[in-house]
Amino acid sequence: MADELNGRKVAILATNGVEQVELESPRKAIEQAGGQAEVVSLQAGEIQAMNGDIDKGDSFPVDREVSQVSVSDYDALVLPGGTINPDQLRRDGTAVSFVRDFVTGGKPVGAICHGPWTLVEADVVKGRQLTSYPSIRTDIRNAGGEVTDQQVVVDDNLVTSRNPDDLAAFQDAVIKAIAAS
Repeated sequence: MADELNGRKVAILATNGVEQVELESPRKAIEQAGGQAEVVSLQAGEIQAMNGDIDKGDSFPVDREVSQVSVSDYDALVLPGGTINPDQLRRDGTAVSFVRDFVTGGKPVGAICHGPWTLVEADVVKGRQLTSYPSIRTDIRNAGGEVTDQQVVVDDNLVTSRNPDDLAAFQDAVIKAIAAS
């Protein structure tokens, strides 16, 4: 449906090193569903996306800095992956608090691939069921989360997926979660 998310505003928290398709594809799906997506990052300007963590992708303009926004500005949050992106985000206290506040506030949060790394840092995976890229599953378990190897795992307000191959299912689940909130 083209108007499922009419009037809904979604933050896509990303920085340099974000996996390009995991930023672009969810943003397009949100906008096609009638929502508004904003790229929120650590600093103003542009962020450099990557393809497969190896090849430079496109640069994307930052709509707002995480230090200048509040959870109340948005209806939902998307955390794309790429190895470098969440590794940088989890070292920024403001970004980690932003993520934590979304989860504890009950707002929908979608995280794909390495994106759940920021959820681990925000200490919000204990007792929750998630999926992710295989290399961070031990981190999720060590933080008290339960890992399931499925395309999409929905646990209350958390929607997680494993990798870009799961994008269609991930986007559908995220849009449903936002529309139901």
